[in-house]
Amino acid sequence: MSPSGIAFDHRRVQTAVIGNKNSDHPIILPMAAHELDMWRKAHPDYSYWCGIQLGGCGGELSDRRYTQKVCHFAHHPSAPVCHRTENGESSADHLFIKRGVQRLLKKQKVPGNVNTRNLGTGPGDAVDVHLPGSRRRLRFQLSSLDHRAWRRAADDLTDGSEDLDWIFGPDTPVSRELAGRHGFTLRVRCETVGGERRVHIGAETRDRTVQWTPLEDCRLTPTGLSTPHVEKIRLSLPRPKLPSFPLLGGLVFALVPEAKVPASSPFVAGDRHLVVADFKPTDSPIVRALLSLPGDTDVPPAEHVYRIPDSARMLVTDNGRDWAVEANRYVRLNAHDAQRTGLWSPPPSGAHIESVQASAPVPPARRSPEEPTRPAQPTATPPRVSTPAPAPAAARSRSDLVTELRNALSDFARLRATTTWDALTRRIGPELALLPHREHVELLVAVDTPLSERRPVLSVLIHEDGGPLPYLSEILTLLSVPYAKNSGRLKQWAAVETDRAFAAYGQPSRAMRPRLDLAPAYSAPQGHVSKVLRTWVNPQTPAPKRRITTPVTQRTDARISKLVSELREMRPKLSKPVRKRANRAILGAEVWLGDVPVGRVSRRITAAQQKREHHVQSLEDALSAARIDIAGTQYLERHEQKQLPPASREPQESASVQQPPSPPKALPQTLEERLTRQLVLTASRGQTIRLLDLEDGRTVPDETLRRILTAIDRKVSPDVPLLSSLVTTPDDGPVLFLRKILKDIGLAVPQTNGALLVIWRREQQRAHAAYANPPRELLPRLIPPA
Repeated sequence: MSPSGIAFDHRRVQTAVIGNKNSDHPIILPMAAHELDMWRKAHPDYSYWCGIQLGGCGGELSDRRYTQKVCHFAHHPSAPVCHRTENGESSADHLFIKRGVQRLLKKQKVPGNVNTRNLGTGPGDAVDVHLPGSRRRLRFQLSSLDHRAWRRAADDLTDGSEDLDWIFGPDTPVSRELAGRHGFTLRVRCETVGGERRVHIGAETRDRTVQWTPLEDCRLTPTGLSTPHVEKIRLSLPRPKLPSFPLLGGLVFALVPEAKVPASSPFVAGDRHLVVADFKPTDSPIVRALLSLPGDTDVPPAEHVYRIPDSARMLVTDNGRDWAVEANRYVRLNAHDAQRTGLWSPPPSGAHIESVQASAPVPPARRSPEEPTRPAQPTATPPRVSTPAPAPAAARSRSDLVTELRNALSDFARLRATTTWDALTRRIGPELALLPHREHVELLVAVDTPLSERRPVLSVLIHEDGGPLPYLSEILTLLSVPYAKNSGRLKQWAAVETDRAFAAYGQPSRAMRPRLDLAPAYSAPQGHVSKVLRTWVNPQTPAPKRRITTPVTQRTDARISKLVSELREMRPKLSKPVRKRANRAILGAEVWLGDVPVGRVSRRITAAQQKREHHVQSLEDALSAARIDIAGTQYLERHEQKQLPPASREPQESASVQQPPSPPKALPQTLEERLTRQLVLTASRGQTIRLLDLEDGRTVPDETLRRILTAIDRKVSPDVPLLSSLVTTPDDGPVLFLRKILKDIGLAVPQTNGALLVIWRREQQRAHAAYANPPRELLPRLIPPA
């Protein structure tokens, strides 16, 4: 073929079939010239075709040898237009897989059929293997498909009487789902070796790692295609979990011991009990279903009704025909609530005995590990109607009442409802109604202790006469809620706290709003405005008022006094933010010691109520920040001293005694000099600074600050880090004009935000290392020159 014909041929392909256009004998042309020479010598009589099973036109191909580029097949210039879409080295993988499986069947003497499938995108979409002897099918899925297409294909391939194994080519959500469900999934890939593509089977686990095995080393077993790694995975994996869905809302049940559990149920598990129960969902009829309970506890008695407070899930099978309820915790209902469900009725005699029992979490009878799991023993006959003389119920302790009361209020909050003492008495027990008023208050205080902003006060859910409890202020005072004793906004506070409880315990939960502050909002007394106007018209010298202060407790603490003294000595040398922090720590300690009157200042009131350890920690933290601040300032002064000319750094002893003292060094006057000093000090402390906290950062326009920061970074040498990287936005991100600064100083500008963040973080690390005391080794700069 003439070279002119090749120059205009754009239909170049890497794979073909040997013999004729309908052949399924694939070949991938060797890409190197010397490999092609060896191939031609080994197979001089081969003819190559753009095969029908490759999606080609069926025309004959010729092999082209090149030394400067990859060797490939080519159509004859006079051949018709070929509409083949896949020409690369993987375009014949389905035929290589088909041939590899046929060789494996022949090697292991297993009867079977192997066929390729066109699923709509080409003849290489899938390879199906049918093994009639083991009633099993294999599907090599080489094209992508979603979950619905996968389900349809599974239904089309089998009628329920045969098993189906999937081997996936590309990594898809379906393959990851099967790996998560069964612990592993099978994958297939092909690698080019000479004129062939070697087939490898991989075992992919849940962590996305794949162990590959050549197809000729795999085995066809009654359980499907297996590799050495698959056998190890199957031995180490627990029983696969069935799909499940959470069940929201209330769910009560009663066991049916006379009903048998099917022995072939897919929900049978060695570590759980499987029983039959009648369920009563909220606002739904009673339904009988299977119930899965923890295997490390005994099956609860069948004479009671139980409620699943949370974490109930519905287990389903893959075919969607079978389901069961899984519960890990359940609560026994009292006789009143059990009778309302319709699952239980009191016996003819002795009905009053159960009416006083409280709903309490069933204490699971834990068995020792050596004791084997006993299945539920069905009762052959119903329980006897006659009731023996009951033993007196043991009085519950105060901690038990607190726990049950907290659980009950949590359940009401989950249902977004309030309650009363009468309803709580019916649920928990009659002893709750016999408690005096003081005991009720102490119980509620124990329920809500400790007080936390992240946890709502559940006592507000108990109402009386349509509103909060009349002694709610007493409860809140004992909980140390500020200003609760005489506040006139308790109803509003209770409404806000009720909404917080519904938000925290609701299904689904949501963010809680802030707790209402009961601090009084002081307003001018009646007539105060007119009095001020009269004073303005007729000015009079007001009589001096005596300042009313709140009496404080005088304390003596040597440790706090010493820390305050050290902090006062260092205060004149500190920068403004650190000095403000030191002042707050000193003031809080002095208020706690009693040296400063409290008055009506809320911050001082809080400081006086804090514990000693709080003030010690606050002073120590302020001292630590002060030492870092002073060390950074000293380093900055030394750094500036090194920038002075040598004449100004001569030792003092060389100067004459009679010489007048040199004037002190003038502070930086320009904004650029002040910003440079501020940024160097920030870098020496290993910190960043926000744009608005810069010198005059709130008054100078952003464009002016950008020009100044650009000038600062342009003056430093190329190996010095960018000081502008220390400036951040209010949300601690890079400033918006950082790319403009990089462009103006002659550096390459990253195109993506991810690359910009990496470069920005590296320059911050370089600045902290360069100006540290002592300096650390600089990391290399990530951004090249423009």
